Amino acid sequence: MNAAALKASLREQVRATGKTISAEERAAASASLCARLEQELIWREAQSVLLFVPLPDEPDVRPLFEAAWAAGKTVAFLRFDAASGSYLACRVRKPAELQPGKFGVLEPGPDCPVLELNQLDFLLVPGVSFDPSGRRLGRGKGYYDRLLTGVPGHKCGAAFEWQLVASIPAEPHDVCLNSLLTPSRWRQCQGAV
Repeated sequence: MNAAALKASLREQVRATGKTISAEERAAASASLCARLEQELIWREAQSVLLFVPLPDEPDVRPLFEAAWAAGKTVAFLRFDAASGSYLACRVRKPAELQPGKFGVLEPGPDCPVLELNQLDFLLVPGVSFDPSGRRLGRGKGYYDRLLTGVPGHKCGAAFEWQLVASIPAEPHDVCLNSLLTPSRWRQCQGAV
């Protein structure tokens, strides 16, 4: 089986496991994940951060939005750019600047300024699954891999415990993360450069 087929199978397995987790368990795990990140020095020292608006099967990191704004951080989210078919990091100063985007997910409105990715100190990244070497299994469109290529800031995957697997098949375009954050741990990735 090739890497793409293995990834598709792994996505199905992880999603099936996630469906067995109650809303209450997800909420408690999400709160623990956010609290854990706020304890990390790299988060506290970061001046500019990229966050994500969670989909229903991802950790709810919305408490980090307010925490980042309250700490005076520059906060960016991704906005889909139809002209390039890719995402841009845009600065958001308050929740009202987020509005439904192309895929129905909240994203920065058209008045939010674009930030260069090399201005970001810390990037919190969602995914379907992650492994100890920092490999990330996304939704299969490659948006994050293209976005993260060559970005110097610290790239951190945010995951529930059941999203961690022993190994994710690697392809040449895959970008390794520097660390993984779960409700119970923070770990530097073995494959991070």
